[in-house]
Order: sequence, then C-alpha cells, then structure tokens
Amino acid sequence: MKKKKWIILFTTIVSTLFIIDVVASFYFYNLAIKRGPKDFLQGNSDLEVSAETLDVFLEGDWIDWTGQQEFETVEMTSFDGLKLQGYYLQSKEPSNKTVIFAHGYLGHAFDMGLFGEYYYETLGYNIFMPDLRGHGNSEGDYIGFGWHDRLDLIGWMNLLIEKNPDTEIVMHGLSMGAATVVMASGEELPANVKAIIADSPYTSVYDLFAYQMERMFHLPDKPILPSTSLVTDLKAGYSLTEASALDQVKKASVPILYISGEEDTFVPTDMAKRLYENTKSESEIITFSSANHGESIVLHRDEYLQTITRFIEKYVQ
Repeated sequence: MKKKKWIILFTTIVSTLFIIDVVASFYFYNLAIKRGPKDFLQGNSDLEVSAETLDVFLEGDWIDWTGQQEFETVEMTSFDGLKLQGYYLQSKEPSNKTVIFAHGYLGHAFDMGLFGEYYYETLGYNIFMPDLRGHGNSEGDYIGFGWHDRLDLIGWMNLLIEKNPDTEIVMHGLSMGAATVVMASGEELPANVKAIIADSPYTSVYDLFAYQMERMFHLPDKPILPSTSLVTDLKAGYSLTEASALDQVKKASVPILYISGEEDTFVPTDMAKRLYENTKSESEIITFSSANHGESIVLHRDEYLQTITRFIEKYVQ
C-alpha cells in the first residue's frame, strides 16, 4: 500500500512538471516568436544605450534622409507562400554595386536607413531594404530569427540579379539581421554576392534564448528551451537548434566582417568571436570599446565606416 502511494505521488509530480513544461513552452513561444507586441523588452537594461546613441536612433539626420528618398516597393512570394515586401533605391549614377540590408528584431526595413545613407551617398550603391517575415509590411505570423529569412534573402538576391545581372552584392545585417546574413552565408549563394557585414550577430537561436533566459528570467535552459524548440518547430517550421549561424559559417564561401560592441550585454561579443573563429571563408572581426548592442555605428562612426569601406573594397570592383 505504501509503495502504491509513492507511485501515485511520483506520477502526480511527473505529470505536474510535464504540464508546467508544456505551458511554459507555449508561453515562451508566444512571448518571443509569435508575431505581435513584445512588452517584455521594455525596461530591459541590456538594451540601454547612451544618450548620444538614443538621440541618433530616434532623431538622427538619417531619418529625414530616408523619408526623402523615392524607394520602389518590390514584392516577392517566399518559398512557403508568404507575400514579402522590400524597398529598392537606385543609385544616383548608374552602378553595379548593391547592398541588401537586414534589420533587427521587431524592426522594419527603413531602420537600416542609418547605414543606407552612407552606402548611397558616399559609396554610390543601389540599396535594397526588405521587411523580414513577421515584420513591417511582410506577411508571417512568426519571427524567423534569421533561419527562414536566410532563404528569403536569397530570393531577393535573385530578383535583384534579374534586374541587373552584373550587380555585385554586399549583405549588411544588424542583430537578428546580422544572424540572418550569416545564416545565408552557408547556402549556395549567387556568384554576385561578394561580401557580408554582420553587426552584433548571435551563434544560434538556442544559444541566444538560453543566454536571455538566464539573464531575464533567471531560469536554466533545460527543460523549457528544448520543449519550446519543439513548439517552434510545430508552429513555425524550424527548431531553435536548427537555426544555427555557427553551423552555417562553417560552410561559408563569401568573406565576412564581424562587428560587435565590447559592452554588448544583449548579444555578447563572445558570440561574434565564436562565429569568426569557425568561419570557413575569409573573415575579419572588429570590436568597439564602450559600445552596447548596435551602438558601434554611432559611438565610433568614423572608424566603423572606414572599416566596412576598406573591407568591402577588397571584394567589390
């Protein structure tokens, strides 16, 4: 009788823990991956930036510049049937140089005007800025964190190459966008793609979530993240471990420049360093002191722009 009670108690505990794990998995999927407002990021100290950076992000001249340009709206149907939208701006003078941007988590295409102004006005590039799936005017009820987006970028490349078969392409991504362009590096890319700039990338979606679960919720990754990964695979068609930039760079053939702020507490610099150390193609890394997540372009603007220009000009005619 005593043994039977222990079996019942054990079964009850296991069942309860299983239910908690399932509930938590759906909670974290809805929290981070399902499309919609993400209030949990408000007040996150890891995303705090300097007053100077905030001023540039919110009121910089690049905002007016972006609004004054006559972008052509371009649409594409993704490999899985989503209608995606992007924006193309032809260079002032005829050019075979094109940059494709990839924005960050919860952002939209025109956020990358912060970088686009330089490529357009100084380097003479055509610029293309898509809304990643689940963002802006692109369809999608989940956020791809770069994994499905990598294939979307290749689709956009093919459209741009149809427009100009001689174009030479640079991909430049920030944060989630950086992970996106790095994930794309492991695919068979068109020969037109010459260089990749990855500013503040993460090694994998699982690594990023595990890091943030500890910092934000003081929870271990197991057992919740493996279960969340299963839910993500069921609802969004990819697992958190599958979405690995680290695995992709081991197959890369296009040169990659990694950029990270040394004070980045949202996507730690160690992730960019691990990517660099495992990249098969030619690669470089630069870290900027006193810069938090995405701040390098503001706090070290001249050195940042000189670095990307020098890197790009090694590979783009």
